Amino acid sequence: MADDLTTRLSRVDSCAVSDALDTLGLTGSVSGIHRVSTDRRISGRVVTVKLERDDGRPAASRHLGTTAIEAAQPGDVIVIEQRTGIDAASWGGNLSFGARLRGISGVVIDGPGRDIDEARLYDFPVFARDHTARTARGRIVETGTNVPITIGDVQVNAGDYVVADGSAVVFVGASDIERVLEAADAIAARERAMVAALNEGTPISQVMGRSYETMLKSRR
Repeated sequence: MADDLTTRLSRVDSCAVSDALDTLGLTGSVSGIHRVSTDRRISGRVVTVKLERDDGRPAASRHLGTTAIEAAQPGDVIVIEQRTGIDAASWGGNLSFGARLRGISGVVIDGPGRDIDEARLYDFPVFARDHTARTARGRIVETGTNVPITIGDVQVNAGDYVVADGSAVVFVGASDIERVLEAADAIAARERAMVAALNEGTPISQVMGRSYETMLKSRR
């Protein structure tokens, strides 16, 4: 069951959270990772997976991603680092189905995924840097679950928070989530008021005037 923080996060989009991070002088937005299987926004606590080049080193004996699925709680989001540059999938159809059965909100991959049509069939949200048909076998291996990873230029830790939608993927550190949500809620309320004003006939130049340009002034 979602706690209050994850419930509040589910009510705001990536842009409001990114603006809140800017307001507080924090980082966390990652561009270039796209939703490839559903149109839904996802959010939740992060379970991390780190994948690296298969160079013969000892690696997990289990199939990549399965430890994360079994460690995740309903509503969590699995986040995968696959920054090897190798065209090999970090996630596939059976993993999507298994994650959906466990109630996982979705997966975010800094790298390629595959079996995208299957993920669509299962209505399971996959966000990925790219997609491919090439298997991970003999190419990449899992070297850690719930370890620090890097997504874009953002360091992500297990237990952090993430929201992902059609605009971007945005991470929030666990220690910052309450103040970020407070700022994001205020920004979202301001945006709703602006839409209402436009709907009532206020000229857009007035709605998006100086107060809009300064509303993200840093509170760091």
